[in-house]
Amino acid sequence: QVQLVESGGGLVQAGDSLRLSCAASGRTFSSYAMGWFRQAPGKEREFVSSITRWSGSSRSYADSVKGRFTISRDNAKNTVYLQMNSLKPEDTAVYYCAATVKSGVWVLSRAREYDYWGQGTQVTVSS
Repeated sequence: QVQLVESGGGLVQAGDSLRLSCAASGRTFSSYAMGWFRQAPGKEREFVSSITRWSGSSRSYADSVKGRFTISRDNAKNTVYLQMNSLKPEDTAVYYCAATVKSGVWVLSRAREYDYWGQGTQVTVSS
């Protein structure tokens, strides 16, 4: 069982930066691949980024955030991060982190492959 708690969301202006954190419980955090998803009002939950388990050697991003967002993990702190730069109003959403023992770039981009989810943190970007 893994419990995930996101933090770091807030209200910012276009062009600003935010860093989201997702703290995980348990002693096996490094064995989970981690993902970030987001959901805007009236829209489906969409993939943002993922990082493989253990050393996190492989990272993947949605085209809409590539070059602006960076995912990373600190296994000693049981935490995964999402650094978000050059934020745009269309980045406004609730951001969720998720954990899975599965692997593969395409697998990790699908919300249904994740077993554990956080409660979400709101990110609002004003124009």
